[in-house]
Amino acid sequence: MAKILVVDDEPDLETLIKQKFRKQIRQKEYEFLFAINGKDALEKLIAEPDTDIVLSDINMPEMDGLTLLTKLSESSPLIKSVIVSAYGDMDNIRTAMNRGAFDFITKPINFEDLTLTMEKTIKHAKHIKDTLQAIKENNILKMYVDENVLNFMGSREYENTIMANETIEATVVFIDICGFTKISEHAPADTVVTMINSYFDEMVKEIMNQEGYIDKFIGDAIMAVFRGEFHLDRAIDAALAVRNKINNLPEMGDTIKFKPKVSIGIKSGEMISGNIGSVSLKRLDYTVIGDTVNTAARLQDAAKENQIIICETCHEHIKESFVCKSLGSITVKNKSEAITIYEVLE
Repeated sequence: MAKILVVDDEPDLETLIKQKFRKQIRQKEYEFLFAINGKDALEKLIAEPDTDIVLSDINMPEMDGLTLLTKLSESSPLIKSVIVSAYGDMDNIRTAMNRGAFDFITKPINFEDLTLTMEKTIKHAKHIKDTLQAIKENNILKMYVDENVLNFMGSREYENTIMANETIEATVVFIDICGFTKISEHAPADTVVTMINSYFDEMVKEIMNQEGYIDKFIGDAIMAVFRGEFHLDRAIDAALAVRNKINNLPEMGDTIKFKPKVSIGIKSGEMISGNIGSVSLKRLDYTVIGDTVNTAARLQDAAKENQIIICETCHEHIKESFVCKSLGSITVKNKSEAITIYEVLE
């Protein structure tokens, strides 16, 4: 329902408006408010800030319509105004337009013309509000969704491919803050949130420096994905940088001193990338799934403080670029065969 403020000192105009638009009022298409001059209109707008448009006369006591236009531009720039006046000379029209009027209608009022002008003005005002709301929502969305995911969503006809997926070659990294779960059981909630956000921020910077993106935050852990050329090398560089950065952070917490350490698991290989979730619920997660992802998580489980663990196939690809140490074989959940693992030292 559009909310319209009519500003005019003619006492009969309110009755005439209500008669001419009785059908739209009854069907809740329009809601009309009335003011007798510009000063009264500004007071009404303070009480009704969600007003969409203003229809204003020019010649009124205390504050005329042209002065009202100036005040509206200063206090309520989103509210569009239409001047409805018998003073339809070019000087008044130009002054009204220069002060922000959206349109100008001369008296006596042609209500068919007024209706069309109101609809056009309401549509314009709604478009502006929707655009600003979209910008606001997009800025909020950027706080929750990785920029790479947003780029993906805007790179093709996303609505038509919402449940599509693809098989890709990439590297997955799981990074866990060691011992943080125990700390969170005893530290105040605001302290826990402040600490973990601070740690995450440092880790994310290093991941982004290597062109990785954050797939998700999982409690006190991060899942990151690296795609493109040298994705495994860049993932390991990021892991080394994260470990070094975290090791150099000071203790945090007033009552419970905590010096963070990380354990990291890395696995490169084939995985499925796409939107996982429920269209009916309108809850989707743009993520990667598959055996490679599961194995990376198991490698992180096996890693100790300050360890970066990779499997043998990954080691074969990067052994000439990084210093690694063999840790033998381990058995992980849901794997029938043991996995030979290596620790990346530098």
